[in-house]
Amino acid sequence: MERRIVIQTKGLSKQFKMGGHQVNALSAVDIDIYTGEIVSIVGPSGSGKSTLLTLLGGLDQPSSGSVQLDGVEISKMNENQLTEIRNEKIGFIFQFFNLVPTLTALENVALPIQFARKPQFPPTQRAKELLALFGLKDRMHHVPSQLSGGQQQRVAIARALANNPPLILADEPTGNLDKEAGRIVLDNLRKIRDQYHTTIVIVTHDTQLANQTDRVLQLVDGQVYMQKAVK
Repeated sequence: MERRIVIQTKGLSKQFKMGGHQVNALSAVDIDIYTGEIVSIVGPSGSGKSTLLTLLGGLDQPSSGSVQLDGVEISKMNENQLTEIRNEKIGFIFQFFNLVPTLTALENVALPIQFARKPQFPPTQRAKELLALFGLKDRMHHVPSQLSGGQQQRVAIARALANNPPLILADEPTGNLDKEAGRIVLDNLRKIRDQYHTTIVIVTHDTQLANQTDRVLQLVDGQVYMQKAVK
């Protein structure tokens, strides 16, 4: 597998106004993340983890610095351009799943393909294949309320993969799951990486999960305190 940079930040900074004071959520963050890596972002509450994830995903714009995805700078794109990038290049997995409650698992997974400007796959066929991959063949026509937390998380992962994005961003993907369900999620993320060469970035408080990723990036007070490869 070719090793190339999928995500690169240079001098990435974000400031907020809070109560008349300026808060430095991120300060001059420089990171390179490569094809097929599973990278975890850890750090105490308020360290800038979620802010970094939203900037990497084009959900917010930095105060200064840049974010490049596949060699294209996304930090200065307008909202229409970002919408296309997020749909075609980035898969999001949220802690609370964010599934559409009135749609079945099959319909939830097919949804991103239906919104793609140039769909790569037939929506229903692709959704069925992904749900089968994650052991949900017999749950395709169930709505989220009829699924367990672990099953909903697997639907969310399948949806994130729908357009075969080069990058998946996961925000506390095991935060609401028990130990066994959390292990299954990590196993599924590894399957994704191995099968599709997808790059995966995970924000987590779970040190056990972080220590099973390829690299750990620790933030403290909005700065990269440490990066280490996991042996």
